[in-house]
Amino acid sequence: MIEEVGTTEQGDLVINVGPQHPSTHGVLHLVITLNGETIKKVEPHLGYIHRSIEKMCESLSYRQFIYVTSRMDYLSSHINNHGCALCVEKGMQIEVPARAKVIRVLMDELTRLASHQLWWGAMAMDVGALTPFFHAFRERETINDIMEETCGARLTMNYMVPGGVMADIHPNFQKRVKEFLQFFRTKIDEYDELVTGNIIFCSRMKGIGYLSPESAVSYGCTGPTARGSGISCDIRKLYPYEVYGELQFDEVTVAEGDCFARYMVRMQEMRQSLSIIEQLIDNIPEGEFQAKTKAVLKLPKGEFYSRVETARGEFGVYIISEGATTPYRIKFRSPGFSNLSALDHMARGHKIGDLVAIMGTLDLVIPDIDR
Repeated sequence: MIEEVGTTEQGDLVINVGPQHPSTHGVLHLVITLNGETIKKVEPHLGYIHRSIEKMCESLSYRQFIYVTSRMDYLSSHINNHGCALCVEKGMQIEVPARAKVIRVLMDELTRLASHQLWWGAMAMDVGALTPFFHAFRERETINDIMEETCGARLTMNYMVPGGVMADIHPNFQKRVKEFLQFFRTKIDEYDELVTGNIIFCSRMKGIGYLSPESAVSYGCTGPTARGSGISCDIRKLYPYEVYGELQFDEVTVAEGDCFARYMVRMQEMRQSLSIIEQLIDNIPEGEFQAKTKAVLKLPKGEFYSRVETARGEFGVYIISEGATTPYRIKFRSPGFSNLSALDHMARGHKIGDLVAIMGTLDLVIPDIDR
C-alpha cells in the first residue's frame, strides 16, 4: 500500500510504503519524503512483528533456545542454529566429531544456495521480470527435498544440537547432493543468460544505490552488502569455524558499490558454495555424528560469543551465563538490521522506482531485523 500522508512546508511529499507491501518482503513500514519522484529521506519503522526473541531465550534451556533463531532469518535457519550451537560448545568446551563438522558445513552451504536462489528470483521479480522467480523455485525445491529427507523439515530444520547434529544424514544424501550439483551447474549459467546480461535489468541496477567502502563500514554492513563495496568481511575466511579453514574457496568482493555489484557478489557466491560442497560431499568422515553430552547443559559462569556467515552477513551470538541451566542474557547480532540502516543513505537522490532495486539487493528478511 502506498498512501499519501502529508506534505511539508517546502512542498515535499511524505508517503507511506507498507507495512504490507510486496517489495518489502515482510512487514516493513517506510516513511519516504519525496521531491517529485526524487527521494529525500527514507525512514524505516519496525515493530510490527517484534516477538522479544532475546528475552524469550532467557527462559529456555541451552538446547531449546537454539531453535528460536530459526524464526529470525528463516532463510538461513541452519546457519543461525549453527552459530548458537558453536557458542554453547565454546562455553562447555565440547569437542564436535569430525563427521558432524562436515555435515554442518554441507548443510550451511546448501542453505546459502537455497537462500540465494530465492533472493535471485525475488530480486528479478521486484524489478519487473516474473519468469526467473519460477526458475529459482524449481532449483530450490530440489534442496528442500534433500533437507526434508535428512532433517524432516524444509525451512526451519532444527537439525543442529550442541555437540553435533540431531541425526545422521540419510543414506540417499550424498547421491542426491551430487545429482543436484550436476543439475545446478547448468542452471546458474541459465540465471546469467536470463537476467545478468539483460539490458533492462542492467539499466535498473548499475549506478544505483551506491554505498562507499567507508559508509559500509560506518553503518556496520556485512555479507554481500559490504562485499559489494569491496569490503572483506567473510567470517568463513577471517574467523574460520568447523572445516572452513581447510577448504579452497574465494571470498567474493566487487568494488563498484552499486546494486549490480551486490547482485554479482551473490551470483558468484552461489558458485563458491557449489565448490565447497563438491570438496566435501565425497569426503565425509566416518564416526559419530554427535558428541556425548549431558541431558541438562549448564554453561560455566562467564561471557561467550560466536559468529557465523549467513546468507545475509555476520550473525553473532552473545551469551552471559551465571552457571544456571538457562542464559542470564542473550544478544543476537543479526546482519539485516545493520544492512537496513544504510537504506536511507543509499536511496537519497534516486527515484522512488530505484528504491525497490536497492531494497532487493539488501536481501532483507524482516524477522531477522525486527526480533
